[in-house]
Amino acid sequence: MELVRRRAGSLLAIGLILALAWSAAVTLSMPSWFDPTEACTHKFPAAADSADVTVRTRWFPPAASCVFDGDVRQFMSPARSAVLSVTGVLILVVLLTGLVLTVRRLSGDPGPIRAAGDVNLGRRKFNQLTFGALDIAVVVAVLTFLNATAIVFGGIAGGVLFIVVTITGLSGLCVLLDQHMGPLPSTALDGRRRGTVAGVTVFGVIFAATALTGQLPFFHLWSVPLGAITYAAVAAVQWSRVPNEASPAQYSG
Repeated sequence: MELVRRRAGSLLAIGLILALAWSAAVTLSMPSWFDPTEACTHKFPAAADSADVTVRTRWFPPAASCVFDGDVRQFMSPARSAVLSVTGVLILVVLLTGLVLTVRRLSGDPGPIRAAGDVNLGRRKFNQLTFGALDIAVVVAVLTFLNATAIVFGGIAGGVLFIVVTITGLSGLCVLLDQHMGPLPSTALDGRRRGTVAGVTVFGVIFAATALTGQLPFFHLWSVPLGAITYAAVAAVQWSRVPNEASPAQYSG
């Protein structure tokens, strides 16, 4: 179990990858999002003679049907629906386990203090506020494209999954940036906390700004500089708190 705790991030990443694969499998098992009516008429030629073809879909348990002339035809077979339902539950267990264990790591053993030593803290801070912000900008640019793709192809489930993946990915990236360019002296636990706060804050600001402009659910290109500026601001605040974080009282147990 201790090994599982140490690999919480990997377990969460595996769960997210499997969830993405599951979402894609469900999407491909349903009528085409672009023209679902045509998909029904292609699978059921009799529907082409009907004046009214209705498509019904459900994400969990996954199901899709075509309704025409008073008949309900199952677009997705019951067997496939059952398999996707069972695998969906198993993936959800893996995902939630990884998420819970990852969150618990934010309150674990701080570990040894990494001292500043002969590190040039001024340059280290400059690197985080500039190059770190640029890294965030690049990632947000990619996420802006993936946001539209996830919602268009995955619907509500894709949107929810995108939020989880985005928060997790941004937090993980911010933790890595903190390890390489973050405030010193510090512990590994400090870095995980700071990185998580930075990642969640970046996503929260972008999400809130998008909502306030009435442009949800799709992020726009102005999210790129907004994300970079937000990260730089959060990192600057975290650097300003270094003396308090590095006080002996914090690490005395």
